Amino acid sequence: MLNHWYEWVGTFTGVAALTVVTSPLVPLAVCALAWRRKATGVPSAWRRSLAEVGLVYGTVPWVWLTLLPGGPEPTQVSLVPLRDLLSMDTGQIVGNLLVFAALGFFGPLRFPALASFPRILALAAGCSALIETAQYVLELGRVSSVDDVLLNTAGAVLGALASSYWWWSSARTARAPAAPAASPR
Repeated sequence: MLNHWYEWVGTFTGVAALTVVTSPLVPLAVCALAWRRKATGVPSAWRRSLAEVGLVYGTVPWVWLTLLPGGPEPTQVSLVPLRDLLSMDTGQIVGNLLVFAALGFFGPLRFPALASFPRILALAAGCSALIETAQYVLELGRVSSVDDVLLNTAGAVLGALASSYWWWSSARTARAPAAPAASPR
């Protein structure tokens, strides 16, 4: 079925299969990064490693899929909000929500500067607009739609909401005042 390299990297089936085939490498990558960091004394080595690998593994395949050629039709642009949403099927909606969900979930865990909903929203909207622009410029035979930007951004915000307990609790811990030093007697 997947006999040529193009079938692995240039089709939906190939990218999905490649993602599944590489899944055993995910825990190995997390462990290798964490052990290396732990050996060099990096704080929160496991958390940082899990967040980095999760962010890459959970985002790259989806972005890759959005940049595959869509078909022989000419590239179209749709700038009217919510018009395309009404014609999308459930799979398209869920797929668009998942494109940046890992970015929203793991981004604030790895990069404390992203630990706010407005920042995640801005980053996801910017990245999504960049993808839609690339689809148009590269003439991939897809519809570059503002609804895709809205759904991708919503997915990132939902991902951030799902992980907010952990990044809020780590932010509170980091801001907690240090215990006063004991005075010598």
